[in-house]
Amino acid sequence: MKKIFLAIVSSTFAMASMADSYTIDPAHTYPNFTINHLGFSTMHGRFNGTTGSLTIDQVKGTGSVDIVVDMASVDTGFKKRDDHLRSPDFFNVKEFPSMTFKSKTVDFKNAGATVVGELTIKGVTKPVKLEVSSINCGVHPFNKKDVCGFNATTSIKRSDFDIKYGLPAIGDEMSIQIEVEAIKN
Repeated sequence: MKKIFLAIVSSTFAMASMADSYTIDPAHTYPNFTINHLGFSTMHGRFNGTTGSLTIDQVKGTGSVDIVVDMASVDTGFKKRDDHLRSPDFFNVKEFPSMTFKSKTVDFKNAGATVVGELTIKGVTKPVKLEVSSINCGVHPFNKKDVCGFNATTSIKRSDFDIKYGLPAIGDEMSIQIEVEAIKN
């Protein structure tokens, strides 16, 4: 009886500290944004360079997210606009080459989560809440590695991050979507 109790206790402690670590797969991670363009249309853009990590502890229902986005990799499909977005008028990528998000709390719910953290753009850090609509972990069917993926959304005011060029004609509210795939370490 004592051996069974010790086995249960030791397996409970082992399960209690089973956070899995993942490295973001830059080929399958897609931070993108939309913004109102002069009241005529919605402009779409993306960032082609992303690194980072995440942890998930399914037993405790906790985790963390740490993402770094290469701001020079901005891509709207139009070189002249992309060059302007890289300039001091917008992202000022020479002085501020990265956008970062670091989670403070992760609250799992149903198949998704709410992730609260700090977003830094252009040297300005503000609290942001990411709503994660789905989290899916499993074995990748092609490379046979353990992978977790999620889709997160948030909305920010770009003026809060000292990006004020073209206001109010170019929208202040920017919708951000981040589709992430990460490979287990």
